[in-house]
Amino acid sequence: MDILAAKVGEALKSQGLMLATAESCTGGGVAQAITDMAGSSAWFERGFVTYSNLAKVQMLGVSEATLNQRGAVSEATVREMVAGALANSTAQVALAVSGIAGPDGGTPDKPVGTVWFAWGGKNGMTLARVHHFAGNRSEVRISAVHIALQGVLDLLGQMSETA
Repeated sequence: MDILAAKVGEALKSQGLMLATAESCTGGGVAQAITDMAGSSAWFERGFVTYSNLAKVQMLGVSEATLNQRGAVSEATVREMVAGALANSTAQVALAVSGIAGPDGGTPDKPVGTVWFAWGGKNGMTLARVHHFAGNRSEVRISAVHIALQGVLDLLGQMSETA
């Protein structure tokens, strides 16, 4: 994880960009992986841990209608989380993660291990995707942190291609 977080830091720093995180099921795990890197204040602006739906609404401006209609674990919600993280920070890049780490909470439509991710930039580009992880709660969360960080690198690569 350290190597991946360092790569994210190098990529953000080389482009003069700051990152904000909006996390639910990872409980701040992405921010922890980032801030474990010495010098991360040069490229990490802030993190939002919005575990409850109320926190998503209050801190990130996620629509109550979205949460009621689509649920916290949905593409629509993570896209709104990214938009909220960008709007409520000075970061130019943000990521969001919301999922069901288990061992309970799953449904037939959204089983345990379902995690939605979104990554976006103030340039308007936003990417989102879902992953279905196997394993216990800790393994799901660790996998989600890894995908969240890798997604930042993927977004930065696409942003530089379109620049």
